Amino acid sequence: MALRSIEKRFGSVIALAGVDFDVDAGEVVALVGDNGAGKSTLAKIISVACQADEGTILFEGRAVRLGSPEAANGLGISAVYQDLALCENLDVVANLFLGRERGVTALPPPVRPLAEDEMEREARAVLRGLVVKLPSLRRPVSTLSGGQRQAVAVGRAVLWGSKVVLLDEPTAALGVQQTAMVLQLVRQLRDRDLAVVFISHNLVDVFGVADRITVLRLGKHVTTFDRNAVTPRLSRVPPIFLRSSHESKQLPGNAKACVHILSYPERRARALASTSGFGADRNSISNG
Repeated sequence: MALRSIEKRFGSVIALAGVDFDVDAGEVVALVGDNGAGKSTLAKIISVACQADEGTILFEGRAVRLGSPEAANGLGISAVYQDLALCENLDVVANLFLGRERGVTALPPPVRPLAEDEMEREARAVLRGLVVKLPSLRRPVSTLSGGQRQAVAVGRAVLWGSKVVLLDEPTAALGVQQTAMVLQLVRQLRDRDLAVVFISHNLVDVFGVADRITVLRLGKHVTTFDRNAVTPRLSRVPPIFLRSSHESKQLPGNAKACVHILSYPERRARALASTSGFGADRNSISNG
């Protein structure tokens, strides 16, 4: 899937300005940036929760016009947002098949009961394939941990044959053990040859699963680079930002990149991508 020259405005506010983005099958592309960078807006355009004002969306090499989230789902594009869109009073099986329940075909529609056994077998097979361990598929979702709920939401996307899965802050507000579970789930999606868009503020998580990293700033595409082309470095310094008079589409071949992971209270992290090979007039680093 690829997006080219995406523009989005909300009144006089330019949320996205000529943004390019692409993700291929069997890879995880992380989307990072500060608050207001345009990550959520781009995610909504990918899932067709909102429409771009300008630009082109390519899916499997051809241009497509998607008018609704249902059309995106039909192509195999699924989004898992922070609220997960789960019904906490229903069990795991009911949530996985929510809105797509199956009935016993041997009976006529007016009295057709749900094919509970069939749905449970299929749900169990999908979760087993993702190496997800749950105490019971018949427990209400409200009794599950945050990581387990995330697994159910992702399992629903896999169950319905998704090709592109968008994860919006999947590890937010999770503990260490639950975060590890979700990150392993992301790797499982990649191993199943799905294209994964991973949106996160946590650079430790990003470097743990991403194959490529796309950086947005103030609605513009700053750069995209391979995870293996950079060296994460932990720094204990005040917040600093990258100021640039030149928005680079990709790192030059002779540029050596370094990403600083900054330590903050409550284990929050932000990133600064600095490159050698750029002149001082092209990029400047300053406090505040």
